[in-house]
Amino acid sequence: MKIFVASLATETNTFSPIPTDRAAFEDAFYAPPGQHPETPTLCSAPFVAARRRAREEGFTLVEGTATWAEPAGLVSRDAYESLRDEILDQLRACTPVDVALFGLHGAMVADGYDDCEGDLLTRARAIVGPDAVIGIELDPHCHLSDAMVAAATIIVTFKEVPHTDFLERAEDLVDLSLRTARREINPVVSVVDCRAIANFITSREPGRSLVDRIKTLEGRDGILSISVVHGFPAADVYDVGTKIVVVSDATPERGEALARTLAKDVLGFGGNRLPPMPSPAEAVKAALALEGGPVVLADRWDNPGGGVAGDSTFLIHELLKYPTVPAAAGALWDPVAVQFCHAAGPGARLALRIGGKVAPSSGPPVDAEVDVIAVTRDLVIPFETSLVSLGAAAAVRIGALSVVVASKRAQTFHPDVFRNLGIDLERQKIVVVKSASHFHAAFAPIAREIIYVNCGGPYPPDPAKIPYTKIRRPIAPLDPVSEPVR
Repeated sequence: MKIFVASLATETNTFSPIPTDRAAFEDAFYAPPGQHPETPTLCSAPFVAARRRAREEGFTLVEGTATWAEPAGLVSRDAYESLRDEILDQLRACTPVDVALFGLHGAMVADGYDDCEGDLLTRARAIVGPDAVIGIELDPHCHLSDAMVAAATIIVTFKEVPHTDFLERAEDLVDLSLRTARREINPVVSVVDCRAIANFITSREPGRSLVDRIKTLEGRDGILSISVVHGFPAADVYDVGTKIVVVSDATPERGEALARTLAKDVLGFGGNRLPPMPSPAEAVKAALALEGGPVVLADRWDNPGGGVAGDSTFLIHELLKYPTVPAAAGALWDPVAVQFCHAAGPGARLALRIGGKVAPSSGPPVDAEVDVIAVTRDLVIPFETSLVSLGAAAAVRIGALSVVVASKRAQTFHPDVFRNLGIDLERQKIVVVKSASHFHAAFAPIAREIIYVNCGGPYPPDPAKIPYTKIRRPIAPLDPVSEPVR
């Protein structure tokens, strides 16, 4: 048996002012054939899972390119086409194959391509033929298109938001794909469209109970896999929205019925899916009213993982109104500030402008006399089973406030963003993180409380106020919707 695996992924915020070129992929993560590390990235876990099974079972594994760009704005046509063709040429060179595995995000949008993954998979299907298995792993914040469903044999998304299970789901994908190739199962993919933008977090209710229930349903009564596609609202494309995917073993009626039931359950969540999100002033006051610390304030809408800059200053300005309160904030994307701090060196004092550089939605920059606490040439932090680089970074202090600035855009996944630069989080009353949800697993054990904050951003946090032009209608909350559709 011969298996091919490749990964091409990013999440495109079509409202973001930050363009994505090929250099953005090569700078974030680019592993040509045979050079993928032993640890997975968010969207390349099928490599690690397939390697393990190949060692155990002795099949031939052909590794193609794996690459990822930090979420940002529209991908250039050249970047997408060159990477797509690179992977397809690798696939073509090793055919025939029994299985082709793809680690994708599912929300990549390029100049001229609103559905990059659908385009890639359609071309891959034409290469491998109708009988080969195509298995795909997706981020749940994807746009599941008809083209993707038509080309794929097996579709698996991460179940957890925050995404703590991407390697586990890759193991599921590889297992189901191998069983299909060996004719042990006959998978049928059923998709039901909720006709809603219905994102939720699985670290809290009602999402937690739904995921727990889904796990009990898998492996019974012919149900092989269940995935919830949350969708990514920060993109103006046709397929934005929440969908349920059920993979059944030759039982499409049962799969569709279950998908429809789960879709109704998601619609039943109503508007109470996400946590309350106070303004910066309200959030800081709420944190100060709590005994102990640290209180984590999540800057949800200036999250680099959502394709925005990660350089907004609203919470920093608010914290500076309380000059004696020990606090930390980071990591802000500010390569210029990092360069100046490295030039000055640890222990130096200098006038520095921080943040507020990319767009008006970033807020006014912070201009202050700062003390440079520490610098590093590469701030590497863990994210579950992967490692993420924020590039060259520095920590500065403005009175009682410490701020981490980084040269690469990435979420504040882990307390090591601060600890690796000498900031003791246990001594802070308030800690601001640039992340929507993926900080949760690592920060929750040390947090007195977690407060999600609405600082605004380059697109409105309320989907009903997003200026869509291409989205399929009707869809809630833009329109009244009472029933999911097939």
